[in-house]
Amino acid sequence: MSLLTLKQAEVIIDQAIEKARQMKLPALAVVVLDDSGHIKAVKREDGASMFRVDIGQAKAWGSVAMGCSSRALANRAKQNQNFFLSLAATSGGRFLPQQGGVLIRDAAGTILGAVGISGASGDQDELCAAFGVEQAGFKPDVSG
Repeated sequence: MSLLTLKQAEVIIDQAIEKARQMKLPALAVVVLDDSGHIKAVKREDGASMFRVDIGQAKAWGSVAMGCSSRALANRAKQNQNFFLSLAATSGGRFLPQQGGVLIRDAAGTILGAVGISGASGDQDELCAAFGVEQAGFKPDVSG
């Protein structure tokens, strides 16, 4: 059984932030969750708003809970809005189907967790998240 370590989670975060700095994006919050949806590591850059951690966590949590990227969830939500509103309510607000949540998979395809980013556009958040996952030696899953 593969487990996501704290060190690996920190690499994901640091590399995602480094990519964001290279792209000159606004200040981000990056949250890495394990496969049970528990926080493994979090960083909020100086200047990131107070909601960024919560939003990043909700993107990652939805990805782990549903086994697909938050991009896929956003696409599904367009077709079934009431169901996704119910999921958000049932989860106590921990569920956000918006781009920027990326699954972390090992070489065998097993879900190890997810990373959620908030601070830039959804596409930019997702790009930085996927980059961080790759740099840590894992497969980012942005599909669904």
